[in-house]
Amino acid sequence: MIDSQSVKADAVVGADSRGFDGGKQINGRKRHVVVDTLGLLLGVMVTSADIGDRAAAQILLHQVADAHHLLALIWADGGYTGSLVEYCLVTFTLVLTIVKRSDDMRGFVVLPKRWIVERLFAHLMRSRRLARDFERRTTSAEAMIYWSMTLLMTRRLARSRRGRA
Repeated sequence: MIDSQSVKADAVVGADSRGFDGGKQINGRKRHVVVDTLGLLLGVMVTSADIGDRAAAQILLHQVADAHHLLALIWADGGYTGSLVEYCLVTFTLVLTIVKRSDDMRGFVVLPKRWIVERLFAHLMRSRRLARDFERRTTSAEAMIYWSMTLLMTRRLARSRRGRA
């Protein structure tokens, strides 16, 4: 599953790595993530918020496809439609499936497979350091996301061991 999240940037974030996301009205950065079906992080990329999802997805999927050779299917939301579907098929031999919301749905509805990546964003927001982007460099912001996911995964491992004993 691939998705992005826009977060506000602190005053220490330079203008070169900050942008304005017009869709969400946020001045800051955008976190692009790829997760597996368990919700574990496969790849992350932090960009300025004015970078589009499709442009960032090409770079991020290139990194993830190189690291995870068995990857065959990616689920995405409607922001990843267009030429990215064909690009993934031709370049990486990945099937990019768009999970769309039907027109007759009203209000909040949990979409199949989309909740996995949304749950990851909720876990990230539980880390105070990630509620807003305080890092000067995007690589530091990516490292903080990996650190938060490491804490989450170790908590899951510790909990499952106690349940078996």
